Amino acid sequence: MWNLWLFLVLTVGFLSWTVNSELINGDHEDLFTLVAIGKELKLLEWDENGLKNTSNYCFWPHITCSPTQSVEKLVLSHQTLQGNLTLLSELKSLKWLDLSYNTFHGSIPHSFGNLSHLEFLDLSYNKFDGSIPVELGQLKNLKSLNLSNNLLIGSIPNELQGLVKLQDLQLYTNHLNGSIPNWVGNLTNLRVFTAYENELRGKIPETLGAFSELLLLNLHSNYLQGSIPKSVFANGKLQFLVLTQNKLNGELPDSVGKCKDLSSIRIGDNDLIGNIPKEIGNLSSLTYFEADNNNLSGEIVKEFAQCSNLTLLNLASNGFSGIIPPVFGDMTNLQELIVSGNNLSGEIPASVLGNKNLNKIDLSNNRFNGSIPKNVCNSSRLQYLLLGQNSLVGEIPSEIGNCVKLLELQLGGNHLTGTIPPEIGRIKNLQIALNLSFNHLHGQLPPDLGKLDKLVSLDLSNNQLTGNIPSALKGMLSLIDVNFANNHLTGPIPTFAPFQKSPNSSFEKNTGLCGYPLNSFCGNSDGPESFHHKVSYRIVLAVIGSGLLVFLSVTIVVVLFMMREKQEKVAKTVGKEDEEIEDNNKPLVILGNVFVENLKQAIDFDAVVKATLKDSNKISSGTFSTIYKAEMPSGLTLSVKRLKSVDKTILHQQSKMIRELERLSNLCHDNLIRPIGFAIYDDVALLLHQFLPNGSLARFLHESSKEEAYKPDWPVRLSIAVGVAEGLAFLHHLAIIHLDISSGNIFLDSNFRPLVGEVEISKLLDPSRGTASISAVAGSFGYIPPEYAYTMQVTAPGNVYSFGVVLLEILTTRVPVDEEFGEGVDLVKWVQGAPTRGETPEQILDAKLSTVSFSWRKEMLSALKVALLCTDTTPAKRPKMKKVVEMLQEIITESK
Repeated sequence: MWNLWLFLVLTVGFLSWTVNSELINGDHEDLFTLVAIGKELKLLEWDENGLKNTSNYCFWPHITCSPTQSVEKLVLSHQTLQGNLTLLSELKSLKWLDLSYNTFHGSIPHSFGNLSHLEFLDLSYNKFDGSIPVELGQLKNLKSLNLSNNLLIGSIPNELQGLVKLQDLQLYTNHLNGSIPNWVGNLTNLRVFTAYENELRGKIPETLGAFSELLLLNLHSNYLQGSIPKSVFANGKLQFLVLTQNKLNGELPDSVGKCKDLSSIRIGDNDLIGNIPKEIGNLSSLTYFEADNNNLSGEIVKEFAQCSNLTLLNLASNGFSGIIPPVFGDMTNLQELIVSGNNLSGEIPASVLGNKNLNKIDLSNNRFNGSIPKNVCNSSRLQYLLLGQNSLVGEIPSEIGNCVKLLELQLGGNHLTGTIPPEIGRIKNLQIALNLSFNHLHGQLPPDLGKLDKLVSLDLSNNQLTGNIPSALKGMLSLIDVNFANNHLTGPIPTFAPFQKSPNSSFEKNTGLCGYPLNSFCGNSDGPESFHHKVSYRIVLAVIGSGLLVFLSVTIVVVLFMMREKQEKVAKTVGKEDEEIEDNNKPLVILGNVFVENLKQAIDFDAVVKATLKDSNKISSGTFSTIYKAEMPSGLTLSVKRLKSVDKTILHQQSKMIRELERLSNLCHDNLIRPIGFAIYDDVALLLHQFLPNGSLARFLHESSKEEAYKPDWPVRLSIAVGVAEGLAFLHHLAIIHLDISSGNIFLDSNFRPLVGEVEISKLLDPSRGTASISAVAGSFGYIPPEYAYTMQVTAPGNVYSFGVVLLEILTTRVPVDEEFGEGVDLVKWVQGAPTRGETPEQILDAKLSTVSFSWRKEMLSALKVALLCTDTTPAKRPKMKKVVEMLQEIITESK
């Protein structure tokens, strides 16, 4: 018995020694440091239980060790961490430290300067404040430093000039001031330098780029002065240049022509002067050229036509003169030509209008003369035709009706004659505006205009139009802004809500018009007795109406009193703490509206606000908003979106916001979530939507699929994919680019019909205002197309990429970013890398679905091909959303 006991003791001792020896297999100091860090940051994966799961910290998540078992790499991004980071400086062998996308605040630890081996440091997208520690200048081996998107203040410290190995320096979206130090220009290894959206002043260093192979320079939205240094282009390697919204002067150097790989030049909103150098024609890779809102002059150089890949040319609001070079018609990839607000003259070049890919042409506010070419709509893709404020003559060609995809038509402020062609009524997609004002148009209004049921703004003022306003115009169901003023129109104004809500000024100076909202009455007799009879009649109606109003008001008060009494009874059952919160911290709603008439009485704004103040009501949180569930006293359940403070102009321009929301509430598509109302208090905007009980697509894919009762159903998933694609295709059809496509922003109704959310964000945060706001609307991590990092441009091809990621989620049931993929590998790269891993396409798919039947597997493989097309790294190679819909519907058709 004693021998058996001794044997057990020795065995346990040996096992204990083995475990402990494995635990200290690495540097025991690193072990103790990691345990302490885990406790400080509340990182559950490194707690005491985590130690039991694996005996060597080199196998812990987020950690990579050297061959000698010291911690070399620590990646803790996207963990919503906070806490004291000083202990990290004890990891003496650390070469790579990524703490990005967390909630760390306070100063950046000065002790980080002790990490002498550090090569990569990313602290971006946190809430660090204070100045940049001078101690970081001790990191002589540092190659990449990213402090972007924090709350840092002060200047860029000169002590950093010792970082001679630095290749990537990113400081954007902070509150840094002072000038860009000259030593930045002496960094011979510098490839990327971004410091946009700060408060930097002074000049760009004259040597920046002269001694390095600079690839990307982005300094937009600062207060920089002086000229653009020639050194920026000296090495000929520059690929992206963004200097918009500064105070730069001087000319664009002709040395820009050295950079054959330069794809994006954005120098708008400055004080630049002079001509555009002819050397611009050397840039065969040029895709975007934006130089709007400067003082550039001379003729528009024809050498732009040599830039065969140019898709956007924006020279608006400068002093250019002369004509548009006819050779611009050879620019087959050109999608947007914007030259408004210059002194250009001559006729509108028919060769340019013949461009089949042209999406937008803006020639407004110039001196163009001649007539509108009959081939004005040769481009089947033309959505914006802006020719207002010129000297165009002749009639509007009937061929204008061929512009079937047109969203906006601006012809106001010219010398056009003739009648309004009824063919305009064929432009069924016309939505944003139809402006024919300040011309010499005559004749009657064509009833065909009533077919424009998507049109929001109609301006026919200041012409010589005659006859009645046709009652057929009541078909313009989306109309909000109208103007018929200063014509020769006669007869009664049709009883139509958009007309009735318009001010008098929309119909004034038409001596023959009568009816509301004008102060003239329609009838056969205009004598005093008739007038008094009408007045008396109106008084009677007013009295009756007032009586009804009083009755309704009393009824509503009684109902509200009863509802309140009921609420108070319920409130008595909750604790005093909740009562105190509701009584003392109840915000005051200063503005609110419900767009759906039959829901107005059912929605209580106070209840909406209260719901958003309780974390227990939170459904999800996205890039731009947090969504809450709100129960109304009436029994109605709402989904309430609380906008995050990414763009204060939403609140500062309330009338614009209300107008946009009202327009979007009229969007009719089965796969889009439309706002049904809004409320504003303090500096918070709340958007109201229908509540969808099945939650988000992300929840359906990544949570429901883990439940034991989950039943795999590929047809449901394919139907969801088609619905999302159709919703996005509809948005693109209206020239609305979604800002945050992700499975978390796609919701499912009770029948699993998908509805794309965050649509209104795409209009309220209009990225077309300039690059300053683009960085705030990049989208959700894992769904952002690779080109956004450089172009700062939210695009339709970018939307297609994001949809492709969603489709891959649907096919694989994997999240877009997963540590299992490996460092720097997302879902797209993981799928694309399958062949190199020796995996077949079938092995990528969710086995719970693909192994059910041969037909399901075949359909999933077809859908995988679509997803790979959508996520192509080259934007131009991605299909349009309309084509994506067709390909997915083809899969369904072939299965039947």
